[in-house]
Amino acid sequence: MPPITPCFTHPDFWIVSKPAGESFHSEEGEGFVAKLSAQFPDQIFYPVHRLDKMTSGLLLFATNKAAARLFGELFEQHMVEKRYIAVSAKKPSKKQGTISGGMQPSRRGQWGLTNEASNYAATQFFSFSDRGLRYYWVRPLTGKTHQIRVALKSLGAPILGDERYGGESADRGYLHAAMLSFCWGGEPYSFYSWPEQGVHFTESAQSIYNERYIMGQVSWPKFTIPKKSNS
Repeated sequence: MPPITPCFTHPDFWIVSKPAGESFHSEEGEGFVAKLSAQFPDQIFYPVHRLDKMTSGLLLFATNKAAARLFGELFEQHMVEKRYIAVSAKKPSKKQGTISGGMQPSRRGQWGLTNEASNYAATQFFSFSDRGLRYYWVRPLTGKTHQIRVALKSLGAPILGDERYGGESADRGYLHAAMLSFCWGGEPYSFYSWPEQGVHFTESAQSIYNERYIMGQVSWPKFTIPKKSNS
């Protein structure tokens, strides 16, 4: 893996970008967190959220215990806004909207979306078509394991490269954590990254994302997470 270059450093947190195919924690080999710590041995990192192995993109690490506790509260209270970019080779049952339901473990390490209220997940999205593929701008309202992957599968449009959930084979899993926004110390922070890996993350698609979602105004539908969702 090439050297990790921080996207942004602050006395209380760092923003870094994880490549696709890199485990967050050490599994069969050294994980991203271990590599980050090895590259910057004088800095202590406190993970406050994570990304799946196939997912690339922005991660926030607290750099002291007090910040880790406060960021944990921000994530728990849904005060950190996240946006993801995803690609599918299949036509979805709807082109925009909200997908919600209970996340329940299924077979072969999968999760499924049910009508149960427990382990509740809610995901909003917009999408567009470009060169035979469907591109998504995704806003997770909760932070469940495999949430976006399951949400898109429920539309009949599994993520390209996500073979666990029925996606077509590809050079990578096409899910990227593109944006993080939050307030810290009374100041607003927002970070955005376009994916560097993946032949289907094209300049054409990037131009559309920039025009519609980055520079343009996005009106997300109002949605209230049920209080008993334990999310």
